[in-house]
Amino acid sequence: MGELHFPWMEASILVPLVGAIWIRFFANPDHSFRQAVAISGLTLALTVGELIDFIMLGTFAAHDHWAVIDWLFHQEVFVVDELSAFLLPLGALIHFVTVLSTLRTKAPRFSLTSTLVSEAILLATFSCRASWTLVALMCLATLPVYLELKRRGRCTRIFVLHMSVFVVLLVVGYAALQWTGEVSQSVLIPGALLTAAALLRSGIAPLHLWMTDLFEKATFGTAILFVTPLTGAYAVMRFVLPIAPDWALQSIAVLSLVTAVYAGGMSLVQREARRMFCYLFLSQASLVLVGLELVTPIGLTGALCVWLSVGLSLTGFGITLRSIEARISRISLADYHGLSRHMPTLAGFFLLTGLAAIGFPFTVGFVGMELLIEGAVEVYPLVGMTVVIAAALCGIAVLMAYFRIFTGRSHATLIPMHARRSERIAVLMLTVLILGGGLVPQPGVASRYHAAKELTEKRALNPITHATKNYDNAHHDSDDSDTDESDDDDDVVGRDHDD
Repeated sequence: MGELHFPWMEASILVPLVGAIWIRFFANPDHSFRQAVAISGLTLALTVGELIDFIMLGTFAAHDHWAVIDWLFHQEVFVVDELSAFLLPLGALIHFVTVLSTLRTKAPRFSLTSTLVSEAILLATFSCRASWTLVALMCLATLPVYLELKRRGRCTRIFVLHMSVFVVLLVVGYAALQWTGEVSQSVLIPGALLTAAALLRSGIAPLHLWMTDLFEKATFGTAILFVTPLTGAYAVMRFVLPIAPDWALQSIAVLSLVTAVYAGGMSLVQREARRMFCYLFLSQASLVLVGLELVTPIGLTGALCVWLSVGLSLTGFGITLRSIEARISRISLADYHGLSRHMPTLAGFFLLTGLAAIGFPFTVGFVGMELLIEGAVEVYPLVGMTVVIAAALCGIAVLMAYFRIFTGRSHATLIPMHARRSERIAVLMLTVLILGGGLVPQPGVASRYHAAKELTEKRALNPITHATKNYDNAHHDSDDSDTDESDDDDDVVGRDHDD
């Protein structure tokens, strides 16, 4: 295992934690937004430095230099590998652009302290491999959202019920895994519990009710930060993929595929923009899980690329809707608002991010979606066709929402509706990444392909993952031999009859 030249991971986790304490107890409220932007920007710079340092090492995994936590606990707590190396900057970027695009009018509702604490938890989660530390962090990540719902006086029953079941399944499943071991035949029981926990956290139908409720009751920014990093997919990669047999992964892929088509269809009939965004996200996030469970290098590469594109594009799509909400309140899709003349920058960015989420050419999601479809077709042709149908439904939903929000008769307003400078900066950053990743995709795709090969090779080392497959092959061979013997008997009977 390699060693980074600086404790990038620990620093990127510590900076937002210290920043949250500073803003909560010492910062001037008039300058808290600027300080939060500076803190999240510094965190983003640290994660980018970690990525560059890791790429220069040319290794599959690495740990921090002068890691204080490793020294205290006498074990490697935070480790970056090719799976998480790109996820760390992605998580930091999502928080940075969300804070940067927040208007001061949202200060009473959007907690900067909770946002920075959530960022630190997310970066620590992406810096952990399967361990009790990762289990604790994934459970802890639900607390800031719960506290916000309580602070706003909203009903928390649905969120608490689903997240409590998630925590129980995750803790019991990982405890059972530690007791049985990863190479035991009994691993299927903890594997099933961990799979259920990951699917619940990902919002796979019919376990998606908590996500629509979250977008309805929480602030839009908090909901975006909680779901767009795809923490549930990370749980699948760390807990489920190394131990689950092929048939179990393909069953998860079927559930994810059904969710993708269902959510794509639901996004077409929504009358409110938040719910449309929620179902659009569910559809695209489910496609990521479809690729993760195909267990082929091409399909897994496509899923990892779509993971990054969904994080970038749907974060941009969400903050665009959030910026519009800050001006006209909740957006109804039952009427035409005619906002294109008032906010042309946001209109163009809305269309760009929406189309990038479904893999439009020359955007960051194009190559990933193509690889995902190709990998799906290799396993089963019908799966590839269904992925295309899900993407088409989402594309129609994006265009319908664009026409409802930005076209139609324009109305005079008493306040300026154009994008502020901070919003334009956030839009410009995401636009460069979305178009740059689409025009020059080779570096990212090559890295994701190498990560996919390493993950599939590590999975192949566990005999449990292929035990059922080997049994099926042996059973199929025995059936073939029985058939051959019966054919020989038929030949003998035929010869006797001829004689």
